[in-house]
Amino acid sequence: MSAVGMSSGPRAGAKEWLGLAVLLLPTVLLFLAMTVLFLATPQIATDLVPSSSQLLWINDVYGLVMAGLLVAMGTLGDRLGRRRIMLLGAAAFGLASVAAAFAPDAAWLIAARAVMGVGAAAVMPSTLSLISNMFRDDRQRGTAIGLWAASISVGVAVGPLVGGLLVESFWWGAALLIGVPVMALVLVATPFLVPEYKAARAGTLDVASVLLSMASLLPIVYGIKEMAKHGLTVTATVTTVVGLLLSVAFVRRQLKLASPLLDVRLFANRTFSGGLGVLLFSAIALGGVYLLFTQYLQLVAGLSPLESGLWILPAALALVVVSMVSPKIARRVRPAYVLAGGSLFSLAGYIVLTQAEAPGLPLMILGFYLLYPGIAPTMALTTSLVIGAAPPEKAGAASAVTTTASDLGTSLGIALLGSLGAAVYRSAVPDSLPSAAADTLPGALTAAETLPAAQASALVDVARDAFTEGLNVAAGAAALLVTLAIVIALTLLRRIPASGEPAPSGEPRQPETAGV
Repeated sequence: MSAVGMSSGPRAGAKEWLGLAVLLLPTVLLFLAMTVLFLATPQIATDLVPSSSQLLWINDVYGLVMAGLLVAMGTLGDRLGRRRIMLLGAAAFGLASVAAAFAPDAAWLIAARAVMGVGAAAVMPSTLSLISNMFRDDRQRGTAIGLWAASISVGVAVGPLVGGLLVESFWWGAALLIGVPVMALVLVATPFLVPEYKAARAGTLDVASVLLSMASLLPIVYGIKEMAKHGLTVTATVTTVVGLLLSVAFVRRQLKLASPLLDVRLFANRTFSGGLGVLLFSAIALGGVYLLFTQYLQLVAGLSPLESGLWILPAALALVVVSMVSPKIARRVRPAYVLAGGSLFSLAGYIVLTQAEAPGLPLMILGFYLLYPGIAPTMALTTSLVIGAAPPEKAGAASAVTTTASDLGTSLGIALLGSLGAAVYRSAVPDSLPSAAADTLPGALTAAETLPAAQASALVDVARDAFTEGLNVAAGAAALLVTLAIVIALTLLRRIPASGEPAPSGEPRQPETAGV
């Protein structure tokens, strides 16, 4: 992270540090909510009996809505007050969490998760911008933003463990209710510890751009999921094409506006587009495989939610540690090499997962322990690179774009690779199976409960093999995406020097990132 364009000011006191603690709580929570249902998915599938596409929407609609509204909510916060928008978002997130926890069916849960995404989009940009306003001393601001960045890693890492613990102890809805006390504390403490802020020259919010951004994203995701489930149907093709055309319209509108929702001209900068490219492709790869991996632990390996979370814990701790160490390494080593080095570990992990079988827990765990910490340098360094590449007056927008890329990448990974895994599963199971068993592995396990022992065992073996084959193929696709991220890092970002070295004349300079 960077404090580009800000001068040193008075040092913060105890009140500001307490306020920082309050702002870090929702930051951890919002990214925890991206993955908290991964280990609850089998129980949700049993209780609500969603289709394979609904199961993916339950996990990715939150991140898609959040990503689509982040920049808009940031602009709205500048105009109406960042603290006010954050508090409204916290209230919406908490109420929607209750609605989701007690959802009577899959459609209700998907809708509630979408509203949670709206609340998260209101909260997320305000946390970072309020931190920048509260800490005027450069060094203190660097430390505070470094802690903010680390809290994102913590949220992503501990989501499945927290979800597994709550599901094991209560029921899947408890994994969603964790947001209620956190947001209640934010609502109570924020007015006393965090000052309000409005931008002196806030950009106008172009409602048409907001609608276009959402209207272009959702049809593309829907079309891809329909293609994975039913093949190249007219509905899937038309919705995907409509989404692509609306995306073109969105870009054209941004180029014409004086105050665009997203300044697409920033993508002409190699460092800006390179950093976002590495982040986006890495997040897509991880999002889909992570969901399938957590389901494998329970549905194929037969672990409980808590046991699954405990198996994930070492890799989660490694992710946090590597995220904290990466900025220190980047002071001596060019960031392109740090990013590529971490991505090589992820690449090795995905390749290992392509060889896993059912059952094959040791190989599956080995692959995950390689790939998961491998994304940590990307999470730790790309935001500072992107913000440093933008003009000082665009630093806030650049920050929102990086968060959008992270959320969007994770959600697209669930949609794309999850759909790919589901399509492989359906093609690998016999057509003679009941429709529920042929659609999802949870459906097959439920159907097996009504069959004689020999038939049930044969059905379970076939279904688990098919699911593992889908995971293998998704891991192969993830390996290709990470390879692309490595190529982008080594081509577009290779000229950026280490943050502790002077930049050669005419070359971009990596902003200093405070270690945590």
